[in-house]
Amino acid sequence: MREWFADYLEACNRHDLDALRSLIDPSVRRAHLPGGVDAWLSDLADLYAAFPDWRVRRILLVVEEDRIAAHLRSSGTHTGAFRGIAPTGRHVNVAEFAFYRVADGRIIEFTGSADAELLAQISASV
Repeated sequence: MREWFADYLEACNRHDLDALRSLIDPSVRRAHLPGGVDAWLSDLADLYAAFPDWRVRRILLVVEEDRIAAHLRSSGTHTGAFRGIAPTGRHVNVAEFAFYRVADGRIIEFTGSADAELLAQISASV
């Protein structure tokens, strides 16, 4: 599972939506978000378009059976519109916490921290 997650993060950092599609179940369930791989990849495409240098690094990873708990640190520069916020040019650095359930090499369930910290950093007054 640790190697699988390293591959997943590498695909995220390459912004490789095709590789990510192969790692996410077509009917993935996401807590408080639209389900399905297409919705997830659409969200990622929006993120990558707004933050073309977006990178994720692993801080801590806990694996238990078919579940992964991850503390991640993500960063990027806001150069495109995101969630209705015009580009600010700000570099953001956010802590993320995510929980995955994996079956047959694909994420079947996901829950994680919301975009509140990211949105706060790009919408805050200078």
